[in-house]
Amino acid sequence: MSVITIFEVKTANDLKNFIKFPMELYKSNENYVPPLIKDEEHIWSPKENAALNFSEFKRYLALKDQKIVGRIAVMINHKEVEDLGISKVRFGWLDFIDDIEVTKALLNKAIEFAQQKEMTKIEGPMGFTNLDKAGMLTMGFDRLATMIGLYNHSYYPEHLEKLGLKKEKEWVEYELDFPEILSDKILKFSSLISEKYKLRVLEFNNKQEILPYVFPMFKLLDETYKTLSTYTPITDEQIQTYKDKYFNFIDKDYIVCIVDEHDELVSFAITMPSYSKALQKANGKLLPFGWYHLIQAGKKNLRANFYLIGIHPDYQRRGVTSLIFKEIWRNFSKKGIKLLETNPELEENKSVQVLWQDYNPVNHKRRRTYAMDVSPQTPLFS
Repeated sequence: MSVITIFEVKTANDLKNFIKFPMELYKSNENYVPPLIKDEEHIWSPKENAALNFSEFKRYLALKDQKIVGRIAVMINHKEVEDLGISKVRFGWLDFIDDIEVTKALLNKAIEFAQQKEMTKIEGPMGFTNLDKAGMLTMGFDRLATMIGLYNHSYYPEHLEKLGLKKEKEWVEYELDFPEILSDKILKFSSLISEKYKLRVLEFNNKQEILPYVFPMFKLLDETYKTLSTYTPITDEQIQTYKDKYFNFIDKDYIVCIVDEHDELVSFAITMPSYSKALQKANGKLLPFGWYHLIQAGKKNLRANFYLIGIHPDYQRRGVTSLIFKEIWRNFSKKGIKLLETNPELEENKSVQVLWQDYNPVNHKRRRTYAMDVSPQTPLFS
């Protein structure tokens, strides 16, 4: 019987292997979308990832017959622990071959880390914060992944459930054919809402005009989700990190910002053309041709992805979403977008899902995090 060895990622070469392992695991899978290698490297750099200012982590690789067969990262977000009192080790970057002994060995590192740090729970897959990728795919293995969604084989959740981990959070994703003609109901209702609350949509002439609204958007995210028990406010450093990471992908025509009569931002939505096929062609690298594929995807695309939405609490449940959808429709019609795929939405988040209810949304993907309580007496998987 082959021995499985787990070792900690410490060198630059280890990190390279850690990042590239899923690219090898999924190299023949037409639905896997590889990330940009440089972006993955930045995640682990304190200069590039502000979340590392209040987090600690360890990364591991699994070897079997001198071949890499799995990986895992274990993390503690101390801001989450201190501000919310959540005693939890997050685990993520979890990938493995279809060998439950490998899965056991990797998850044992999460249990050991929790015991060493006196944490009482492990949960994943997830990143350092609630804005990072999260959730193991449990439905939709035959669908193309998105830039911000994790992809995994169907045996992943089977392994975790067999080992006794339980569902913690569940997300749903929808796909809908974008309407060629917007309904009279949306048109009339959006006009009424705009007049009633004295709201208007900002017009951007170029991408640089969006910059002054980046920080207000993230602050509005704080206002939108601050009532969630697991939400921690976004720091200015984190905002800068996300701005640096995603601004190059932003197109002014895919951003909707709505302000009140005092020019205060009350709602926004960020969508993007689908970069999935372009990222597959780039295969983790911008050079020499990766940039070309991404630029082409931005210019001509039938598919778009919905990424973020923020609505100030004072305007929630007041029909502001009709203004957002009207503007998205106007912009998508000009771009020739035919299909819209939503970002992962918590299953109970009906206020966001109502955006799609009139357009025959198809729930084509589901994902979840898995959790397990841990104590000093919790045995390791054997």
